[in-house]
Amino acid sequence: MQAKKLVSVIAALGVLAACGANDPKTTGAEQSKAEQGGTLRILNEGQTLNYDPAKSGSLPITSLGYVHRRLTGWLNAEGKQVEVVPDLADTGKASDGGKTWTFTLKDGQKFSDGTPIRSKDVKWGVERTYAPAFSGGLAYHKQLLVGGADYRGPFEGKGLDSIETPDDKTIIFHLVRAYGDWPWIASTPAFAPVPEGKGAEADYNEHPVASGPYQLSEYQRGVKATLTRNPNWDKGSDEIRGGLPDQIVFQLGQDASVVSQRLVADSGDDKEAFGSSFASPAQLAQLQGNASAKQRLVTSKTGALAYLALNTQKLTNPKVRQAFQYAVDKTSYQIATAGSAQLAGDTASTLITQGIAGREQFDLYQTQPSGDPEKAKQLLAEGGFPNGLENLDFVVSKSNDGPSKAQAIQASLAKANIKVNIRVLDADAYEAETNLAKDAVYDLTLSSWQPDFPSANANIQPLFASSEIGNGGYNISRYSNPDVDKLIEAAQSEVDPAAAGRKWVELDKKIMADSPVVPLIYTRNSFLHGSKVANFFIADFPSYPNYLQAGITK
Repeated sequence: MQAKKLVSVIAALGVLAACGANDPKTTGAEQSKAEQGGTLRILNEGQTLNYDPAKSGSLPITSLGYVHRRLTGWLNAEGKQVEVVPDLADTGKASDGGKTWTFTLKDGQKFSDGTPIRSKDVKWGVERTYAPAFSGGLAYHKQLLVGGADYRGPFEGKGLDSIETPDDKTIIFHLVRAYGDWPWIASTPAFAPVPEGKGAEADYNEHPVASGPYQLSEYQRGVKATLTRNPNWDKGSDEIRGGLPDQIVFQLGQDASVVSQRLVADSGDDKEAFGSSFASPAQLAQLQGNASAKQRLVTSKTGALAYLALNTQKLTNPKVRQAFQYAVDKTSYQIATAGSAQLAGDTASTLITQGIAGREQFDLYQTQPSGDPEKAKQLLAEGGFPNGLENLDFVVSKSNDGPSKAQAIQASLAKANIKVNIRVLDADAYEAETNLAKDAVYDLTLSSWQPDFPSANANIQPLFASSEIGNGGYNISRYSNPDVDKLIEAAQSEVDPAAAGRKWVELDKKIMADSPVVPLIYTRNSFLHGSKVANFFIADFPSYPNYLQAGITK
């Protein structure tokens, strides 16, 4: 995500009356083959681009993967289950019942400055993520490594003893408990190498030392970031990245509606571009009557969970939070998302997303998609608010059509006597007020979550473990339940996939009973690209294009 993901974020399938909208394509029709060379342009709403792996939540197949390799990666192709595969190293060997994992680096890998990539550089990169100044990235590993709970990073002169590097090619991780998903964890940004001793400066993201096919050669905040070839990238050892374009240019601070207009027009350099944001209903409406643009729309089969987060530190009464399950009109949210309830993606009632192994479909509240305002009023009264709630602070990001989605939620809540005031923030300010804030002031916020790897673990732990509240964590409902924390640890330690799946479903139901969030829809994401962009596809997981395989056709 990209996120967050935030990365974090999500969703839209548009009004495609005659283009197979009910059976969305994962690639644009009749694409030409991508060739070596050219400039690929990515049109980005954000003002910044983060290439510090310690601070990143980027998926292995999106922007960070251009510059940084990781211990493991994802083999991501159309119509196939995503696989964890070797990247800088093999996929690891478990011992001690899954508490110890050993990885061996491939021979001959180098950084962009020509120096060898050693196991110590991977260790240093992981250790950097523990420094308070470099919080904000994915944190699955932080509580799992022995000693990690109290570790403060390498800049105070102390290493993390639970990461051993007996030689330049071997790295050994000692975990506090068995963890079957560790090879997936090794594909997260934290496991990108950073040259030992480097990266102490706050702006490392603007001049990182690259291990991937590209290096950051120019960065202007709010304007652009330019990636050029890393001459020391070993293509022969990298099955994940195509490395096709000679240059990749991110145009930053782009208005989403203008991006769509440019891509629909498909002129000049925009023929070689794609938008990093999801296409919205208003943008997709431009495609009606434009056969060429319709052929350049790529849509996921399913995707992230879009949800309304309730700040449990402010909305402390479970009855009050449960009232929101009935107050929200999910149909109106679908329409705000995609112009049609049928096309937006299925309404959601679970926290585990579609397509994840072991998932169980259930609806704890047996709600109607259009909501039940009277039931919501009843629960509010039982919770001590017979006259409803007023002046709730509803903060949303302006990206990905956030304001119009928030207005749809606002209108349905009003029918249940829940009055909210919408505050719209840009992406950086939104992140500062939600996942980075020590003490959150909002009552409600809209977000979405694409699992960081294909396991229910990645649905539940980041959003609902108490360790993920503030300091860059993504528990934006500020939900804390000691019993849930214990059950999360038990599910993560289970090495049998079927048994683990049952434990995650139990957690799904237990958390939903507390109502820290209202699941809205399982989104479909649509992306538009120019006519010279080739090999631009969305596989079954995740619901984002594979940036690393895209290229230009002449």
